[in-house]
Amino acid sequence: MALDTSPEKPAPVRVITQAIGQWVNRLGAVWVEGQVTQLSRRPGTQTAFLTLRDPAAEVSLQVTCPVRVLDGLEAPLTEGTRIVVHAKPSWYFTRGTLSLAADDIRPVGLGQLLARLERLRKILTAEGLFAADRKRRLPFLPRTIGLICGRDSKAEHDVLENARRRWPGVRFRVENVAVQGTSAAGQVMEALRALDRDPDVDVVIIARGGGSVEDLLPFSDEAVLRAVAATITPVISAIGHEGDSPLLDLVADVRASTPTDAAKRAVPDVLDELTRVTQARQRLRARLRQWIDHEQAGLDATTSRPALADAAHSIRIRAEDLAMLRERSRRSLRHTLERAAVDVEHTRARIRALSPAATLERGYAVVQHVTATDGAVIRTPDDVAAGERLRIHVAGGAFTATADQE
Repeated sequence: MALDTSPEKPAPVRVITQAIGQWVNRLGAVWVEGQVTQLSRRPGTQTAFLTLRDPAAEVSLQVTCPVRVLDGLEAPLTEGTRIVVHAKPSWYFTRGTLSLAADDIRPVGLGQLLARLERLRKILTAEGLFAADRKRRLPFLPRTIGLICGRDSKAEHDVLENARRRWPGVRFRVENVAVQGTSAAGQVMEALRALDRDPDVDVVIIARGGGSVEDLLPFSDEAVLRAVAATITPVISAIGHEGDSPLLDLVADVRASTPTDAAKRAVPDVLDELTRVTQARQRLRARLRQWIDHEQAGLDATTSRPALADAAHSIRIRAEDLAMLRERSRRSLRHTLERAAVDVEHTRARIRALSPAATLERGYAVVQHVTATDGAVIRTPDDVAAGERLRIHVAGGAFTATADQE
C-alpha cells in the first residue's frame, strides 16, 4: 500500500528504502539473461561480483554470487559472455542500491543462441518485418552515404575505397561504433537514428567484418532489427562474409555479402555508366541517321515525280484549260446575247404590228367626241349628231372637224 505522506508529514529516507526493500523481496527469485561486462573476484573472499548488462539498452545490475558457483562452470566466465542467472533481487536500504544474489549461472551456448535467433526470426517474419513488399529501392546516385562501422576497421576501409573507385565524387558520413560487445547494439541504434534524421543521407550501410555467432549477436538483436525496420532511409546490411547471416540481413532493404559488395551496390561504376552513355549516344546517332536517310529517300522519290520535276507544266496545263474555258464562256455569252437580241427584235415587231399607231399609218383614223368629257371613240354613225365637232386622230397627228347631216 502507498505510504501516507504529506508536506507536513514527510517520510524519512530510511522508511522509503525499507518500503522499497519490502516490495523487492516480494518479487522472489527470477531467471535473468544478460551480458557480463565486469567480473571481480577478490582473493580470500567467498563472494564474486559481476555486472550484468542488457545488450539492447543502457541498463545493468550488480550481481553477487558465491565463488563456488563460478568455479563450478565448465569454462571460465569472461567479460562479454552471455549468461542466464537464477537470482533473488536484494535491496540494500542503507545504500539505496539494488542487486541480484545469484545461486546459479549458466552460460548461453551456441545451440541455445541459434534456437533463440530462430524463434526471433519466426516472430519478426510473422509481423512482416522481412516481407519483400516493404523493401525500398536504393537511389541510383546517393548524395551522401551513411556508414556505420567499427573505428579504423577493415570494413570501413573496404567500403570507402571501393565506393570511391567506382564513383570518385561520392560523399560519406561515417559513424564509428562498437561492432561487438555489450554496447554494440545501443551504439548501432543511436548512429542509425542520427543518419536517418540527416536529410542529405540517401542510403545507410551497416558494415562489419566476419566473426563468430557470439560476435555478430548485436546485428541479430531485436531492438536493432526494429530500429532498422522503422527507418525511412534505405539500409544495406554488410555484416561478415558470405557465410554469415545475422537477422539484420533479412530486415535490411538490401543484403550485401561483404562490405566490398555493399560499396558496389550503393554507387554505380562511373566507367560502366560512361560506357552506357557512349553506347546510348551511338544508338541515338544511328537511329537519327537512319531516320534522316529514310526521310531523304522519301523526299527524293517525291521530287522525282513529273509533277514536281517540272512544276510549271501543271500550271501551263491549267492556264490552257482556263483560257479555253474563258473563250467558251465568251462564245456562249455572245450567242446568248445575239439570240436574246433577235427575240427582242421579233417581240418589238409584233408589238409594233399590234400597235394602233401602225393601224393609223395604214390610213385609218380614230374619231372622238370633242364635247364628251371622257373623249369616247365614235364607233357608229348613230353616235354622231349633225353639226357636232369631232376630233380626228391620224398617223401624222390630230385635227377637229364638224359632222354634216346627210
